[in-house]
Amino acid sequence: MTFTFSAHVPDRDVDVTFTVASGETVALLGPNGAGKSTVLAVAAGLIRPDKGEITLDGRPLTTTGGSGRHAWVAPHDREIALLAQDPLLFPHLSVLDNVEFAPRARGVARSRAHATARHWLDQVGVAELADRRPSQISGGQAQRVAVARALAADPRLLLLDEPMAALDVAVTPALRQTLRSVLAERSVVLVTHDALDALLLADTVIVLDRGRIVEQGPAAEVLTRPRSAFAARIAGLNILRGTWHGDRVQTPDGATIQGMVDGDSPRDGDTAVAVFSPSAVSVFRDPPGGSPRNVLAARVTEIEPHGDRIRVRAAGLSADVTAQAVAELDLVPGAAVTFSVKATEVAVYRS
Repeated sequence: MTFTFSAHVPDRDVDVTFTVASGETVALLGPNGAGKSTVLAVAAGLIRPDKGEITLDGRPLTTTGGSGRHAWVAPHDREIALLAQDPLLFPHLSVLDNVEFAPRARGVARSRAHATARHWLDQVGVAELADRRPSQISGGQAQRVAVARALAADPRLLLLDEPMAALDVAVTPALRQTLRSVLAERSVVLVTHDALDALLLADTVIVLDRGRIVEQGPAAEVLTRPRSAFAARIAGLNILRGTWHGDRVQTPDGATIQGMVDGDSPRDGDTAVAVFSPSAVSVFRDPPGGSPRNVLAARVTEIEPHGDRIRVRAAGLSADVTAQAVAELDLVPGAAVTFSVKATEVAVYRS
């Protein structure tokens, strides 16, 4: 399955072309007004572009302008499911009936639709809510139900428009883990403002700005070595990718880092990522003692202002320190330093 998207929407100043391979998750990042939701609306058939060609596994969904050929497939017949920030559950139906509605709308027999709905409610971890109405469940639970309903429709392509944006911060990690599980090997386009969502859920990141693609590439590469201003802004995290051994992440260059596991614990040999903020990093000329810390030897490559702090970059990592610390430690490009961060400041995720 390959999804190809090329569309020009002049009244929104959006002109975007990209491809989603079979089983690939593509994350769209960008500032408000960059055109991300417009792209999803065009893909779903809710907006007709002035010029464009959109296909799903070779089947033309939208063809208009320029070529002389025209095609338009209605939204309900595209085999594409769109999940928005608002779950949009039917208030008069039970949770089970909400999820069952998707396959029933495709003509699936009631008994089979019922089994499908039960399956997906179990997969997203809310099977016990089947008989409740939407007014009787929390926002996080409602979004899980919405995910189940989207998947019950058995879409060839799933579109997610900031599915966690409206959720409480305490609920987000659990839903993120659910999405990591149920989206595996599915073809997905995900709109998000969260660098962690892009890192953990996406294979490819596309950065949009003013309706145009300004950066594109593997998620880890874009988020650790951003070239666009927006990607650099949201990627303000240190990210170390490696292999889980015992109780720590070991990177390909031999560095190790311990942290607090978020979600399912990795098994030995699993790919894992350690994530921490530059503000959590202390910089030393010599390795520090004291409380248990992760220490990473590095050589300074850049020093630049960052708000009221100074950002020190070394070995692909960043630390935010005061101007006084820069002067006292004589931090200049080329200086050998030790970055130190407490394990309690590091979040570890199975990747």
